[in-house]
Amino acid sequence: MKLILTLPLVIPLATAALCLLAWRFRSVQRMLGIAGAFALLAAGAALLHAVLRDGVVATQAGGWPAPFGITLVADLFSAVMVLVTGLIAAPVAVYSSANVDKRRESFGYHPLFHVLLLGVCGSFLTGDVFNLYVWFEVMLIASFVLIALGGERGQIEGALKYVTLNLMASAVFLAAAGLLYRTAGTLNMADLAVRLRTQTEPGLAGALAMLFLVAFGTKAAIFPLFFWLPASYHTPPVAVSALFAGLLTKVGVYALIRVFTLIFVHDTPFTHNLILALSGLTMITGVLGAMVQNDFRRILSFHIISQIGYMIMGLALFTPVAVAASVFYIVHHIIVKTNLFLISGITERLGGSHALKRLGGFYDSRPVLGLLFLVPALSLAGIPPLSGFFAKLSLVRAGLQVGSYAIVAAALAVSLLTLFSMAKIWAEVFWKPAPEGREQAAAPPGAARGMAALWLPVVALALLTLYLGLFPEHFYRVCERAAGQLLEPAAYIEAVLGARR
Repeated sequence: MKLILTLPLVIPLATAALCLLAWRFRSVQRMLGIAGAFALLAAGAALLHAVLRDGVVATQAGGWPAPFGITLVADLFSAVMVLVTGLIAAPVAVYSSANVDKRRESFGYHPLFHVLLLGVCGSFLTGDVFNLYVWFEVMLIASFVLIALGGERGQIEGALKYVTLNLMASAVFLAAAGLLYRTAGTLNMADLAVRLRTQTEPGLAGALAMLFLVAFGTKAAIFPLFFWLPASYHTPPVAVSALFAGLLTKVGVYALIRVFTLIFVHDTPFTHNLILALSGLTMITGVLGAMVQNDFRRILSFHIISQIGYMIMGLALFTPVAVAASVFYIVHHIIVKTNLFLISGITERLGGSHALKRLGGFYDSRPVLGLLFLVPALSLAGIPPLSGFFAKLSLVRAGLQVGSYAIVAAALAVSLLTLFSMAKIWAEVFWKPAPEGREQAAAPPGAARGMAALWLPVVALALLTLYLGLFPEHFYRVCERAAGQLLEPAAYIEAVLGARR
């Protein structure tokens, strides 16, 4: 089990090291990067298989017993998130080979890509609050360099906003972790789950919960802590934007779900009702921001915010159906949003811009691209039979079951507005005639091979979206089991504190 838990960390770390050794050979770095991403995908699949077969698995680094040592642990939620990290890393690595220019490659794009994946997987697998902070910082350092790589003016402005707000969130996180250790005498999550259930100072526990909500809420881009995201995600190369859009905010959502199902469950009527209000405000403000944008990637960036609201809605409702729907929604959104950013890169390659007014005519010239756009766009809006429909239907059903009619109404209204903004992109980019005077750039040598590297990831993710929509029952059963483990964490606690070493 130690091997199966450490592979998602060892593979990106080894890949990053090999890419550094091949610093002068960009083509070798590309091949290593793609191979490492597919290896991570295989490791994620193996980990999920092991957890489905054996239940929650845990190991202690160096043989030190919990709660004193460094714990790695995977329940179904963790394993699903590691697998979907590989599902995103593999197509984005292929896409990067044609999207990231040689100058950025020469500055270390490929090793940074895998250091970022290392931080993401470490965040999903750690069983310790302090080590969660460490993995967040690994992820933050890599993401800051990636977003600034190239040194363009817009990138630097976006990177400064991104890193400033995230460093502030990290400071709050570190302070909260210190106070939590002072209160409970441990930072092992399973041990905290046991000790805080007998907490004699509920007011202090509530204050700590609010600090963690601020820290993780900033990283997840919930209301009102989201303004760093649309100011930065549209500035780097599309491959970087797609990776960020798919994974980074979801690490914050993962952390929220983890701590508010395992640790801070002492006053759910207050904490989870607050999260419910924040989820509705996040949905509404995100989609309203998207509606007034006229840049392809900025629209998609605001939609990341609105969709985060759906993910934490299930956490807030705090029922098995709702939490299962949240897990399903997270996976659906990671796939769909990554694909939309990748498609924006193809339209920018063909049309020379992300501004909607400068694009047009793609349905006539590239009808397949138009159809590939419709799959994730309509899924994002929740149109059947795509994955977004089933994800939103499950959340709406969970809300109706507990009588939360206001959040259900907000979720349905935001879906309609999402459809409106997706229709706006369709009308401007695909349906209207191409702007007069726009000339296609001459295809450079090897352009056909480069376009294949752009198109294949988009097709693969579109097929995955169709599969989750047409056959949701297979994956939803996994989500139901994951929700059961989150809401009844006895197996998680036993695997960490009672595991044989």
